[in-house]
Amino acid sequence: MPPVRKQTVVPWYHQGLRFECTGCGYCCSGQPGYVYVNEHEIELLAAFFQISPQAFEAQFVRQVGSEKSLIERPNGDCIFLDITSRKCVVYELRPRQCRSFPFWPSNVKTQRAWERICRTCPGCGQGPLHSQEEIEQRMRMIDI
Repeated sequence: MPPVRKQTVVPWYHQGLRFECTGCGYCCSGQPGYVYVNEHEIELLAAFFQISPQAFEAQFVRQVGSEKSLIERPNGDCIFLDITSRKCVVYELRPRQCRSFPFWPSNVKTQRAWERICRTCPGCGQGPLHSQEEIEQRMRMIDI
């Protein structure tokens, strides 16, 4: 019996996807949700605000099961989305969940899912081409 070859599945996005953040605030606003943060991210953000990690957590973090998430405003906007400029005030230090957007598994699972996110995020489908390798690296940052 001949050896069984493992077939390599080529994802639909193997030629890459275009994305460039426009700073519109779409991914930071709207429906309530979660922006999960780990201890390292909490420490970095606390240092940015020049407060202790404990003080940062008390002011900006909520417990969600065994995870920690940034709090939101009552309208669902991220606490770090400036209400006037609609820009992220911690953009350079944003959590990995934010850094990986829009390359979340749920957004690139199918071409239809990608097209759906392209209709709501003006940066999706625009800008530089991100390789399959880069997309998959971002997808591994957090499972959404």
